[in-house]
Amino acid sequence: MNFFKITLVLALLIFSNTLIAKESKPMSVKEKKERFRKLIAPAVNNVYKELNAQFKDISKNIKNPKYRNKIKKLKKTYKVKSDKELLMALKPHPRSIAIAQAAMESAWATSRFFKKGTNIFGVWSFNKKEPRIAAGEKRGKKTIWLKKYASIEDSVRDYYKNLGRSPYFKEFRKLRMKTNDPYKLVKKLDRYSEMGAKYGKKLTSMIKYNKFYLYDKK
Repeated sequence: MNFFKITLVLALLIFSNTLIAKESKPMSVKEKKERFRKLIAPAVNNVYKELNAQFKDISKNIKNPKYRNKIKKLKKTYKVKSDKELLMALKPHPRSIAIAQAAMESAWATSRFFKKGTNIFGVWSFNKKEPRIAAGEKRGKKTIWLKKYASIEDSVRDYYKNLGRSPYFKEFRKLRMKTNDPYKLVKKLDRYSEMGAKYGKKLTSMIKYNKFYLYDKK
């Protein structure tokens, strides 16, 4: 092997090792956040538009006889009886809140639940027949299960549905009929996390620091 070939082989080895090092190098906080925004923000935006269009359509036709069956099915899905409760359930809250919760619950889309189950919001599973994954930790002897989703948008839809029908977030639903202010609304999400009231404060800080409020202006 002549000098030129030896030099070429060494150059290729150095280049290859450099690529491997870059691939194995942990992402910086900035890189994690940028990747998260590209993955999650578009999905939240799409689902928000979809749900907001539905909310406006049902609001306009809540007394329309042609919508009777549709409204009946929606009431069953959201576990409500009155028209007022249905509209409260259907109105989507600001995107900034959804994105901030996604960042917190999925550790910026790096958690095991996200990687293995596309579960962005840490939603639990109580149905043995649905796709799910076991949590790494147990509560006593009880295994905690989390839902497994086919796509990010499916995860976002289920999250909005959970907040729209869970009895824990009735006050949250009442308030979002009156305001779209994310900083007021997050105070009503204390039961989403074991952190309690601190959870809303952390969401407020995350929305402000990462400028997630800009997504509400789109």
